[in-house]
Amino acid sequence: MRLGCDIGGTFTDFVLLDDETGEIKVYKCLTTPGDTSDAVEEGVRALSKRGPDLPQKMKEVIHGTTLVINAIIERKGARTGLITTEGFRDVLELGRETRYAPYDVFAEFPKPLVPRPLRMEVSERLRADGSVLKALDVKQAGDGVRALKNADVKSIAICWLNSFENPAHELAVKQIITKEFPEVSISTSYEVLPQIREYERTSTTVANAYVKPLTESYLRKLSKRLSSLGFTGRLFIMLSSGGVTSVETAAEFPVRIIESGPTAAVIAGEYFSRIFNLPEMFCFDMGGTTAKSCLIQGGVAGVVPTFEVGRVQRFMKGSGLMIQVPVVDLMEIGAGGGSIAHLSRLGTLQVGPESAGAEPGPICYGRGGKRPTVTDVDLLLGYLDADYFLGGEMKLDVEAARRGVEEQIAQPLGVSYIQAVWGIHDLINEMMAAAAKTHIAERGGNPKVVTLAAFGGAGPVHAYGLAYKLGAPRVIVPPNAGVGSALGFFTAPRAFDLVRSHKAPLASMDLDEIEKLFRSMEIEGERALRTAGAMDEISFTRSVDARFIGQGSETNLLLPPKPFTQLQPTELRNLFDKNYERLYGRTYPEIPIELVNFRARASLPVQPLKLQELDKMKGDVKNAIKGERLAFSALAKDFIPFKVYDRYKLFPGASFAGPAIIEERESTIIVGETATVSVDQFGFLWMEMPTG
Repeated sequence: MRLGCDIGGTFTDFVLLDDETGEIKVYKCLTTPGDTSDAVEEGVRALSKRGPDLPQKMKEVIHGTTLVINAIIERKGARTGLITTEGFRDVLELGRETRYAPYDVFAEFPKPLVPRPLRMEVSERLRADGSVLKALDVKQAGDGVRALKNADVKSIAICWLNSFENPAHELAVKQIITKEFPEVSISTSYEVLPQIREYERTSTTVANAYVKPLTESYLRKLSKRLSSLGFTGRLFIMLSSGGVTSVETAAEFPVRIIESGPTAAVIAGEYFSRIFNLPEMFCFDMGGTTAKSCLIQGGVAGVVPTFEVGRVQRFMKGSGLMIQVPVVDLMEIGAGGGSIAHLSRLGTLQVGPESAGAEPGPICYGRGGKRPTVTDVDLLLGYLDADYFLGGEMKLDVEAARRGVEEQIAQPLGVSYIQAVWGIHDLINEMMAAAAKTHIAERGGNPKVVTLAAFGGAGPVHAYGLAYKLGAPRVIVPPNAGVGSALGFFTAPRAFDLVRSHKAPLASMDLDEIEKLFRSMEIEGERALRTAGAMDEISFTRSVDARFIGQGSETNLLLPPKPFTQLQPTELRNLFDKNYERLYGRTYPEIPIELVNFRARASLPVQPLKLQELDKMKGDVKNAIKGERLAFSALAKDFIPFKVYDRYKLFPGASFAGPAIIEERESTIIVGETATVSVDQFGFLWMEMPTG
């Protein structure tokens, strides 16, 4: 058995998979912000009640968490120091010397994770090729270490100019720290990110150091709590790039799991798009705190090398902290069930990005929440059943939610109660649709041909409204969609990504040297997987980042599966021109190119997720009807009767038209009156939308 566990900002999701039978058991509970491992233990104990000796039977626990990204955003990481090359102390503020709002003299930038007094400069210098220009001043380095020790730092980042080509000076200072300050956590840029561009490398190494003590402590505690329950298997962590790695690797390089939680639903979407041969799928995962989405083309979601965390201006590129690690190319906005509705300073209605989270949560939870949220209005619109939330385990307070909306939104705006609740629901859909259209367009997709796949507790509630605004022709909702992220863990490969920077002009590159570089990365990747207990055969994928000489950005090229020494320069040039023309419409064959970054992925075979086929029973779909309830119709602009269906009683071949509400324990699916629904052999709901 394998257990997938995804900790979100509001809920923690669990999926228990029996690999032999394909049977799936699920559970969902509120996240415990004070100590997220409390929710993990609650989920394991709850699932244990459904089968004896469950912890002992589990061979793997695969875990995704928002711990790292939350620590950076909320500035709850360790007190961190930086040791860097003399003259580069202020690189964290200088960045790329660009302004995200060039005409705004009051534009704010994120505060560096390391304050200036905790950044130590040391005399040393490496040339661009890694050769020593100025020897390391060992005494000055030791003084810097002692100064940080006296400042009571808990973690130290080391980043020298050009150290990606030669780690000697970083390793020398690491030895000094180990001797002088053995209890402190250490992150070196050569180990975290041996790649060109000083700002990105320094920022990423600092971020790793900032969250490393917290991550190490959490993973140790989680491992002990699972062991105390009787678990003796292996604990794995979801990577931001879509792979799964060992807890040891995650503890050493926590910056690699910064988007651990949001990635899992995308990986599940990739798997489903390949099963159903869907050329373009828009994966939509809406939870309690955020909405995550990603365009999947040809069964593959894109992976980007950089992203930003903790933007001062949420939608302004360049206003956040730059992190350079492989991450699935998803869009994330503050639009979840817990997103708070409020009035702006100009008196207009706004929803999010602030969330009520798990504590105190929406008003209707009855846990102390005082501000109306999306979940509150979904309840008031009739989309949610107050007596069947989480299968009836959690009763919702309708009247309290009604008072909150009336007093804080409707009355101040001078609108009716109905206008207020529908306005909040429609506004959040409009926000997500606008962001989705931009995301799809930037990746060359068309919203009018995509199949929207809905995940998360709130995703199926809003999927119809979002698809309607996008003009998407269909929506699919997998079984157990409310815990879709946790389900995605079982489709993710165990993998480790590595990158090395080394400038190599195509005309004069040393093929043997580059092959040795690739092999060293593959050996390191294999070691990381073997450390995690892998016994299966490991496969390797290679790629390079190439550019025109003099260009400031690169194009990634996937290399054919053969030794680099067997590649011809003309073959690489043709591959570059083909990819560059595909991306930008033309290429420049007369301009020479150079290889800059070399990438390798070590991965194990994916353990296939066996979809269970439902019993091919014949019956009457009327037997699945639980009753009727009044819910708001966007077309009628009023409350109308919606038939309520029990999803667990639907069978393959069942079909019906909207308006309808389909309930399962972890989520609710809304079907507008213009849509029709059918059920396939695996229990997936296919909602056909009106076209034209």
